[in-house]
Parts: sequence; structure tokens; C-alpha cells
Amino acid sequence: MNLEYQHLINPKLPDSARVWIYQSNRLFSLQEALQIEVQLNEFTADWTSHGTPVPAAGYLFFGQFIVLIADETDATVSGCSTDKSVHFIQSIEQGYGVQLMDRTTLAFVVKDKLQLLPLPQLNYAIEHGYVGPATLYFNNLVNTLAELKSQWIIAAGRSWLAKRFPALSINEAAV
Repeated sequence: MNLEYQHLINPKLPDSARVWIYQSNRLFSLQEALQIEVQLNEFTADWTSHGTPVPAAGYLFFGQFIVLIADETDATVSGCSTDKSVHFIQSIEQGYGVQLMDRTTLAFVVKDKLQLLPLPQLNYAIEHGYVGPATLYFNNLVNTLAELKSQWIIAAGRSWLAKRFPALSINEAAV
């Protein structure tokens, strides 16, 4: 699975830009993806905060992750502008019959494919070796563009999930 995405991000956005990641419960079809990319471009082009335009970008990565990025240098995204983004995401959920706000499903790269795992099944997956500390994990908790670039796709053992794994040797933890 090709995990390259950083080259697609607008280089004019500062590393301090705020990030929101919405993970779909299913892969979007090619037709849906093309439509969503148009909607993302339209939404981010018109996104404002108290009447001030918010320099922003929206991306659909890996056919399953909607990523909104906002440069808050001149206009903080809060209140009504946050509500606008939530309503936009909800309209995608309704329009495509997907769930984007479920934070209880985790995404991993297993056998070179994106795999979703409900949180209640995590211990089983670890116990049976389906997920380990070196398994790539999509850390949708990142908050800034710098974190998106460096901490979004990481080894599960280097994420908040590390405490779920049995005691690791020093070498394993360094993955």
C-alpha cells in the first residue's frame, strides 16, 4: 500500500495549521471520491470565521480519510466556523451513507491493506497477533499539520496504543 500523501498537501499552509481527521467506515468509490474532492474544495474555498476567510484545504486521503486543514494565523476556527465544518461533514455522511465521526474504530495497515478494527476487538487482535507494536496505525488524534506529517501514520507501539501491548523489549519499542 502506497502511504505517500505529504506531497499532496498545500505547501503554503504552515505547520501550525489546525487539522481535523474524519475516518470513513468504508472506502469511497472512485466516483464518490471525485465528488467529495469537489465538495472539499468548495467548502474550504468558502470557509470563514466571523466573516474573515480561513485559508484552508481539504483532502480525501487513501479513499477513506477526510482531512480538513485550517491556517488560523488570521482567523481562529471556533464557534460558528467549527459548526460549519461539522455540518459539512454531516452532509457527507448523509449524502454517501457513511460514518465519519465514529472515534471507536481504529485504522491499521495489515498485510498491505487498510483495515478497520472496532476498539472493543483490539485486545483480541493483539492477543492473536493480528496487530502488534510495529503495525502501522492511523493516529487520527493529531491536531496540527506538523503532527499530521510526522505522527499520523506511525507504528502502533509509538502511539497511545503502546500501553495495550505486552511489555516490550527496548529494541521492539524503538520501532
